[in-house]
Amino acid sequence: MNGDLESRLKTAVVVLNYNGLELLKNLLPKTIAFTLPNEETQVIVADNASTDQSVEWLQQNHPNIPLIQLDENHGFAGGYNKALEQIDSEYYVLLSSDVEVSENWLPPLIEGLKQREELGACQPKVKSYYQREQFEYAGACGGFIDWMGYPFCRGRIFSNIEEDMGQYEEPMDIFWASGCCFAIKSKVWRELGGLDADFFAHMEEIDLCWRIQGIGYKIGVFPNSVVYHMGGETLSYNSPRKLYLNSRNNYAMLFKNWHSIQLILKLPIKIIIDLFAAFYLLFDRGPKASGAVLKGQMHFLLRLSHWYKIRLNTKRSDIKPKGLYNRSIIVSNFLLRRNSFSNLKKEQFS
Repeated sequence: MNGDLESRLKTAVVVLNYNGLELLKNLLPKTIAFTLPNEETQVIVADNASTDQSVEWLQQNHPNIPLIQLDENHGFAGGYNKALEQIDSEYYVLLSSDVEVSENWLPPLIEGLKQREELGACQPKVKSYYQREQFEYAGACGGFIDWMGYPFCRGRIFSNIEEDMGQYEEPMDIFWASGCCFAIKSKVWRELGGLDADFFAHMEEIDLCWRIQGIGYKIGVFPNSVVYHMGGETLSYNSPRKLYLNSRNNYAMLFKNWHSIQLILKLPIKIIIDLFAAFYLLFDRGPKASGAVLKGQMHFLLRLSHWYKIRLNTKRSDIKPKGLYNRSIIVSNFLLRRNSFSNLKKEQFS
């Protein structure tokens, strides 16, 4: 690592970069300015073998920022796993290269982790970089899943993204924290072995949060910390590649974390629902989108033996996780027209 650190940090803010030269130029200076690097807190860039002069620019313009150079593109999950192996810190903050931080963004996250022993990880409020009064798709004001494993957020249900009017200002326990800005205690990260590198990208943070809850910790959101996420800079939200990864990884996550009886009862239902979803996408977004969902489904089924081995090594708790919506978000949104989080009934959450 260039610019090696002499002692253990309290907080390491780690920006994972892959061919994000323009993002680094635009956003890294503000990250540095609003993080106030010192002997306890440091911004670190981990580079996933970029080919766009990112490394050269960092070395020339920010020589005091530690730089971890990885040997190849290991994806989001593998990249962070390999980078954090080299960092000794009490708290890790995984910060996407397409996130703009705001003043005082970091203290609420670290203080929240420090003050609550049972809190394993947390996120800030995530707003749109381009439409700054709106929540952002990937995380909004805290993540949840429904009984069939479909994720949604406080502030975003499917493609319905709410305007931030101060309706979700209270900190609360959630099911998952957004990977675009994800703060976690290093002891929790190490105990679980970090992110599942088999996911490569997408839903790996939800899987990790599920496993965090499985060993007795909780996940939180602190809306007094605010960041702005561009979103879709690596892969567009409409990209068939993104649809494929989300489909494949959602099955993998559920197969790992559902208890046996849930798996037997729910997996066939989910397969049928996703076949209908692929049929809908065929007419709504075309054959590439529809095929991406089916490809993800088939990829999971063809590697079932692989995921079974991983399932055997995944700890599952009998404690019901927080942030689980004990209904179908599909039914609530499309049939009952409850397309904002505030319209969902609180008593239907665990």
